[in-house]
Amino acid sequence: MDRSRLIEMTARRAAEHPGGRQFAAQDIDQVLEALFGTVEHPGTIAEALKDQQTVMLGSFHAGDGGAAFRPGRALTEYLRDETG
Repeated sequence: MDRSRLIEMTARRAAEHPGGRQFAAQDIDQVLEALFGTVEHPGTIAEALKDQQTVMLGSFHAGDGGAAFRPGRALTEYLRDETG
């Protein structure tokens, strides 16, 4: 999935969420940039990993010179078709 598709799908899901609202693509793009960063400016996840912190969204963690991701229980159950 490329970035534009991710932004489009995130905007749609935010609007569909109970109590959700419509977000402009530019707003979602700014949030993604703030979280994940760019080459020029690290995001909050990258900064936390560099400081050897664990980011709990599932969990992103630094290891062996790179970042790794361990999904949380909800994602794992969803991917295994174990949700209600």
